[in-house]
Order: sequence, then structure tokens, then C-alpha cells
Amino acid sequence: MIFETELHLTLYFLAIINPLSKVFILSTYLKDMGEDELHILSIRSSVVALTILFFMVFAGNFILENIFHVELYSLRMAGGIVFLYMGFKALTHGIFYEIQSTKLDELSIVPFASPLIAGPAVIVASISFAAEYGSITTLTSLTIAVAVNLMMMLSSRYIGGFLLKHNIMGAIIRLTGLIVLAIAVQMILTGAGDWLQTTISALEITEYS
Repeated sequence: MIFETELHLTLYFLAIINPLSKVFILSTYLKDMGEDELHILSIRSSVVALTILFFMVFAGNFILENIFHVELYSLRMAGGIVFLYMGFKALTHGIFYEIQSTKLDELSIVPFASPLIAGPAVIVASISFAAEYGSITTLTSLTIAVAVNLMMMLSSRYIGGFLLKHNIMGAIIRLTGLIVLAIAVQMILTGAGDWLQTTISALEITEYS
């Protein structure tokens, strides 16, 4: 049962981390980057992203509710809207993110560590899964998903080269964009449903008090 849960969470995290988006950027925009630079970028961005996500698993819910007074359903809807935009962009234009800088130090933090790895959707899922399944299960699944993403980033030259050679990169990006869109809509609907349920419960309490 625990293995099935971790497998489910790992696959979900992989879907929203979307390693293919990193492969696309590294094999097109940054194709002239040296092998050592690619390794540094991949490892550094993965470590930073995982640090952010670990922090959000342990403290995210507390920070949202007690400091910013933001409910999880609000964050879920906001993250869904951002994810919706990314999916729509991939579906219509065949790109997930446009690189504005080629400096290694900047790229490893923005956009790779965040938002491409530790993006809004992944942060929302990390916080909500930690509350539902526990911190250890969530952290294990996150670590595996980020590790798989790291392996794909390190192999991006080969994966991207194969996909571009056979002219299927664009089609896969758009298909992935459609999946991202579907996940984004689900996030928004789930957030809206949680908000509605909370509102109805509050009204019932007020009515009977």
C-alpha cells in the first residue's frame, strides 16, 4: 500500500515537473553549453529546487495560514492558473519557457530551479500531499521525481537530439502541453471545490449558532 502510494505520488510529481520541458530548453536554447556547464546547471538547479520543496513540505502550510493568511485552496487555484498558462503556451506555441539569460549562475536558479522544477503546481502538490499522506512519503516521492528529472537533464543532449532528429519534439511538447492543461484545470476545480465546501460549512455553522 505504501509502495503504491509513493509510486502514485512520484508519477504525479514527474508529470507536473515535466522533465521534457527541461530537455527541450537544454537541447535547443542552450545546445552550445559545455558538458561541464550542463552538469553544474543540472545538479545545482536540482539541489536548489529540492531544498525549496523540502522546506515547503515542512513549513509551507504553516507559512500560508499563519503569516500570509492564505488557504491551501487559494494557492491551488492560483497555481492551477499559472500552470494553465504554461500548458496553453506549450500547446499553441510548442514552448514551455523562453530563456532570457545564458549566465550559468542565473539559469540554475531562474528558471530551472524555479519555476521549471519547483514551480507553483509542484509546491501546491507538495504541501497538500504532505498533509494527506505524511511528510516522509511526500519527501521520498519528491526526491525520486527530482532525481529522474536530473537524469533526463544530464541526458538532454541525447534525448533532445533523438527527438529533434526524428522531428517529434514539437508533437511531444504539444501533447505534454495538453496533459499540463488537464492537470491545471483539475487543480483549479479541486481548489474551487474545497473553497465551496469550506464556505458551505461556514454558512451551516453560522445558521445553527
